[in-house]
Amino acid sequence: MRRDLLFAGLAFAGGLVLLATGVSVGWWWSGSSAWVLAGPLALVCAGVAVRRRAPLVALGLGVAGVAGDLWFGPTLGTIVIFTDNLYSATLYGPRRMAPWMVWITCTLAVVIGSVAGVVLWDWRWVAVAAVQAGLVLTTPVFSAVILRQHRDQAQAERARAEQVARLAELDRRAAVNAERARMARELHDMIANHFSAIAIQSTAVLSRRDLDGEAVRGVLTCIRENSVQGMAEMRAMIELLRQEGGGEQGEATRRRLADSEDLVERARQSGVDACLRVSGTPAELPASVDLAGYRIVQEALTNVLKHGDRRADVAIDYVADRVTVTVENPVANGRTRLPGAGTGLVGMKERTALVGGSFEAGPCEGGWRVWAELPATAGALPGAEG
Repeated sequence: MRRDLLFAGLAFAGGLVLLATGVSVGWWWSGSSAWVLAGPLALVCAGVAVRRRAPLVALGLGVAGVAGDLWFGPTLGTIVIFTDNLYSATLYGPRRMAPWMVWITCTLAVVIGSVAGVVLWDWRWVAVAAVQAGLVLTTPVFSAVILRQHRDQAQAERARAEQVARLAELDRRAAVNAERARMARELHDMIANHFSAIAIQSTAVLSRRDLDGEAVRGVLTCIRENSVQGMAEMRAMIELLRQEGGGEQGEATRRRLADSEDLVERARQSGVDACLRVSGTPAELPASVDLAGYRIVQEALTNVLKHGDRRADVAIDYVADRVTVTVENPVANGRTRLPGAGTGLVGMKERTALVGGSFEAGPCEGGWRVWAELPATAGALPGAEG
């Protein structure tokens, strides 16, 4: 608004200078005073002052001012300033007004040229008058239309860029949430087995008063081993999370389904009569499948420690392009030895779904059964086609 007021004041001052010098007085004005033309000049300058806030009012003031100027003049200053009224109405006015301004100004330019040719009886005046009218009427209108189109295009590009940024932020949040869920599964599966064994063995020592020193020492040794192994696995995972992009070290330290014998042996040390059966030809599994199978066996044996009856049968079957993991155990009568939140079953199901496998867990004849079928080849993984 301040710039528009300043521009309007400068335009009015310039018009007054032209009127004072007399160079801009129209050729049919014969009065002794040309200051009557200051009124139309003031109207078109007032339109400049409100060009952004009220573009239609600016156009009305400009039309009124140029009409009065044509009646008493015409004068160069008023007509030049009127071009800004046309420009402002087209650029800042309603969107539907721009096409009308184009049609109206083009029509007026043609009419003015035709009238000049008829009045002066010279066809050459048709071109001269039409060009002059076009410069005054259509040029500012077309300039405003082009600038408005560029502004609308820039605004659309900004809106598109903001939309892309919002979608990128949503993708980032989804990736963060997925990574948090993966880390939660890893921490749960990694720690639950060790802590469950420690809790059960500690409870057994506290509840038995007939144990001799050697038996207590053996139990405490097993507790220490579970603690050390749990701390080692947690430390290894933290190191992997701190790495920028270490794929080779992560590949070397990741857990494999072939390491299930260690899980079974650890379960035996915790007092579970566990046995492992492997059938088929063990194949080199994709990293995600290898880790998923290992964690499923680990979590199933942890549930045996919590809720089972001190016995578990683990079976790993390699068949064609699939590998099947089955863990069966009797269910203890009465209350379970340790409380559970149900996150273990959820984690096993999520792991199986992430690699495109099938998962079932529930009661079976004589106990509880966990069954998972996982793809054994990279081509069978989700998204492998892309």
